[in-house]
Amino acid sequence: MATIYASPEEALDVKRRTAKPMMWIGIVAIVMFFGGLTSAYVVRQAQGDWLYFDVPDIFFISTAVLLASSLTMFLAQWFARKGNLKIATAALSVTTILGITFTAMQYEGWLTLFDLGITFTGPESNISGSFFIGLVFAHAAHVATGIASLIFTTIKALLNKYSAENHIGIEVCGIYWHFLDILWIYLILFLVFIR
Repeated sequence: MATIYASPEEALDVKRRTAKPMMWIGIVAIVMFFGGLTSAYVVRQAQGDWLYFDVPDIFFISTAVLLASSLTMFLAQWFARKGNLKIATAALSVTTILGITFTAMQYEGWLTLFDLGITFTGPESNISGSFFIGLVFAHAAHVATGIASLIFTTIKALLNKYSAENHIGIEVCGIYWHFLDILWIYLILFLVFIR
């Protein structure tokens, strides 16, 4: 059964009051998921037979790309609040391209690991490589949903669906994208220093 609102302003108000809290609930669930994975990593590492390897440089370069995408997302949010939707749309487009570039670089990192003999599974695999690849892949899966959200939000911006008064979609997309950035920084630091 569809909800009927008295006015478009009422519908927008409901969206404003519910969209961000729902996003934060999703983020808490993702934090718990990665908290569980990194806890399992620490517990399993303490059991021994852990293979130590250097993190390929491409992962650090991709981190810089993701940080740049967070900056362009911030600009998209800022310009949307100011009502300059042309620049906001351009910033969303650049964020999407940087997000796709980040994902391509992550794939290149997986190929580098594979060339080093570090695989997720198989007779030559080691649990440390499996954890590393699993954590990076789990983040990439969330980035894929972020890219889908960016594409959807960018298309809506191109179709002039946002305004200075109604840009909640850009705000919520930005919250998720910044979260993915922070999550990746946590993961790369964790994978570098918890060896």
